[in-house]
Amino acid sequence: MAGMKYSRQREAILAYLHSTKEHPTAETVYTSLKQENPKLSLGTVYRNLNLLAVSGEIQRLSCGDGTDHFDATTTPHSHFVCKGCGRVMDLDVPRISLMDDKCLSEIKDFDGEIHSHQVFFYGLCKKCL
Repeated sequence: MAGMKYSRQREAILAYLHSTKEHPTAETVYTSLKQENPKLSLGTVYRNLNLLAVSGEIQRLSCGDGTDHFDATTTPHSHFVCKGCGRVMDLDVPRISLMDDKCLSEIKDFDGEIHSHQVFFYGLCKKCL
């Protein structure tokens, strides 16, 4: 968290995200940390998740369900979103996940500059089938 003032709450949020393979919402992070951190507010969670996402320490995932999910894994990888239960999970799709800067620069007929990409697959998880 270079350049950011130290925050015990931010450290707790980041540690929680690193401890789970789930892709929690801000509300889930808040609920999970509230008991150990009684002074923690939902606003603090939102602010710190935003700071961590802007700094590149976590990923903000906008999966199309109207709620942001957060992921501590910042290396390129794909996600699966269950349309039944709403769960977001990592999906190993090597050829897509390994899309690098060279590949992105080969996109034709685009006059802008691409900085990143996210790939989502949608369907039903094993539990919802």
